[in-house]
Amino acid sequence: MGWTLAEIASKIGAELIGDADKVITGVGTLQNATADDISFLANSKYRHYLKDTTAGCVIVSPADAAEVSTNALVIADTYVAYAKTAALLYPEEHNEAAIHPTAVIGPNTLIADSSNIAAHVVIGADVVIGENVNIGPGCIVENGVVIGADSRLVANVTLCRKVRIGQRVKIHPGVVIGADGFGIANDKGRWLKIPQVGSVVIGNDVEIGANTTIDRGAIDDTIISDGVKLDNQIQIGHNCTVGEHTVIAGCVGIAGSTRIGANCAIGGGTGIAGHIEIVDGVQLTGMSMVTKSITVAGTYSSGIPIEPTREWHRNVIRYRQLDKLHDKVRQLESQLK
Repeated sequence: MGWTLAEIASKIGAELIGDADKVITGVGTLQNATADDISFLANSKYRHYLKDTTAGCVIVSPADAAEVSTNALVIADTYVAYAKTAALLYPEEHNEAAIHPTAVIGPNTLIADSSNIAAHVVIGADVVIGENVNIGPGCIVENGVVIGADSRLVANVTLCRKVRIGQRVKIHPGVVIGADGFGIANDKGRWLKIPQVGSVVIGNDVEIGANTTIDRGAIDDTIISDGVKLDNQIQIGHNCTVGEHTVIAGCVGIAGSTRIGANCAIGGGTGIAGHIEIVDGVQLTGMSMVTKSITVAGTYSSGIPIEPTREWHRNVIRYRQLDKLHDKVRQLESQLK
């Protein structure tokens, strides 16, 4: 489906410079876009591609508009504008309402007539599936699950017992929501499993990346609030809470009973200890290690960036000598006094 530049400009609130009737059918990078594609500039290091791009149009900021040799859509936040434009050009697919004959559906389950259940789906008892829900092939939905309207399970998603999914939620392949949390007690050297009796509540407009796992609560529920976006291969432990519109990048591990505020951004590979609290508006750079609560909004980092191995070894040796150095400095200070 194509859109004219006039239509796109109206939809995203941009100023159009050029041919209003030009039809755009796809997106492309500044280097490789065709005459039917739209591109964008959000990072200054790609500015030198503007003059020679073959894109049919480029989304740019007012400061870069003069550099564009083709049609332009001018707007302050070019990345957001690109996101909205791409959504217009590549709308979410919606399968026709149907239940595949290989699907297995338990008793007392309510499925809206507008929903689609694909091949080899297994749905337990007492499940409620709302309007326009799309459950892809191979998904497992256990007893007592509720799925809100317009949500989509792409494929091979597992929703364990009594999980609640909000509206317009997208869950990518391999996600497991509501498996037992890691609750164990040591009884004289032997580990006893603690029953996990809570569940997981997912808010509206949440997206959950492939192979992410969200554990059910030990007693109270694990909660993922409205607008949260989770990348691939994230582990969220039992009884955690993630606040509204927080984004979490891939391979983050969050231990149990941690509370993360709203509008936070957590970089990839970050590890967060359990039973701590992170306030609203915190940004953690990639590979950070969080072992105590963060009570003031801001950007936080930890870890040592890579360096040549010989230098790293030398610095580690020096790090291990810090205690001796500290004691020697204190001793010298005493002598000076």
